[in-house]
Amino acid sequence: MDIVILAVVIAVVAVGAISGLLVSSRRKKQPPPSAPSSTPTITTPPEPHVGDEAGPPREEPRRTIEEVGLPDTAATAPAAEAPVVGAPPVAIEIPEPSAGRLVRLRARLARSQNTLGKGLLTLLSREHLDEETWEEIEDTLLTADVGVAPTQELVGRLRERVRVLGTRTPDELRALLREELIALLRTDFDRAVKTESGLDTPGVVMVVGVNGTGKTTTTGKLARVLVADGRSVVLGAADTFRAAAADQLQTWGERVGARTVRGPEGGDPASVAFDAVKEGIAEGADVVLIDTAGRLHTKTGLMDELGKVKRVVEKHGPLDEVLLVLDATTGQNGLVQARVFAEVVDITGIVLTKLDGTAKGGIVIAVQRELGVPVKLIGLGEGADDLAPFEPEAFVDALIDG
Repeated sequence: MDIVILAVVIAVVAVGAISGLLVSSRRKKQPPPSAPSSTPTITTPPEPHVGDEAGPPREEPRRTIEEVGLPDTAATAPAAEAPVVGAPPVAIEIPEPSAGRLVRLRARLARSQNTLGKGLLTLLSREHLDEETWEEIEDTLLTADVGVAPTQELVGRLRERVRVLGTRTPDELRALLREELIALLRTDFDRAVKTESGLDTPGVVMVVGVNGTGKTTTTGKLARVLVADGRSVVLGAADTFRAAAADQLQTWGERVGARTVRGPEGGDPASVAFDAVKEGIAEGADVVLIDTAGRLHTKTGLMDELGKVKRVVEKHGPLDEVLLVLDATTGQNGLVQARVFAEVVDITGIVLTKLDGTAKGGIVIAVQRELGVPVKLIGLGEGADDLAPFEPEAFVDALIDG
């Protein structure tokens, strides 16, 4: 019996040894994990777990590549890159007609000029006009930037007419003051902006002035005035030194459908002005408006540059109008600017901006006397249609009547 048990134990041990040898042999025959496999590895999809959503069953039969409709690559392009055909970049506006604008803006002008008109009427209405009162009248005129010579002339004529008149009713004083102020403003001036060429070419208007006077804005507003009066306009962005000046002018042009000719920032202003006139001729435009550089008037080089722009433009034909833009709030300093610009180019007209923001409306009289050229346009606000043709009678009525 013991012998049988021993034999069984020996047999079990022998079987275990043989099994270990077989496992060890199989492990040695397997390739190492890092060795590359010559046959592709097929990965089966993982089995779904509880909570995963199962896809819909495939019911349609499989199709060949010829049967599958491939997507159109053009149709899948980003929508932002596809241009919108026929859509203008900026909506074209219809500007307000220029005729009668000053009358419509009269209240705005009157509010800022009460010191001049109402102040003079109050002083003249005093029962006794002694020397002290006349001195106050002079001070009122000088404070409003009428200028020394025009002030002395106006006071002299008022004193004489008041003495002859004798009794002075409010209506008589108003009529008297109105007459004398209109006389100082000179109704004999031709205040029309010259936009018609004597040749078979567009009229050419050059706009000059120092930075800060509203020169570029005035050029854009003038384009609106001309478009409102039925004229086609090309804009020349020859102010290449001021950052964003060309962008600003182009925006003004786009609003009324006027094309803007521009060059590289810091480029030659004369070249841009030349190209603008050339384009205006090619397009058959009625008017070409050229906005020029306007840095400090004390820099002689810039004045020479302005003269160059004028000479280059005149290769196409004579300039029809040179408008000097002045800030009415600068007062007598504006007269200094006017003199310097007049020495470089032949100023034919003046644009007074920001006249609604100052009580120095007498600058209209002073600058005309200084240059001997008329004020043709005045700016009475920041609105797009706040540039108005200057009308002496309407201006004086706003001063006196409010």
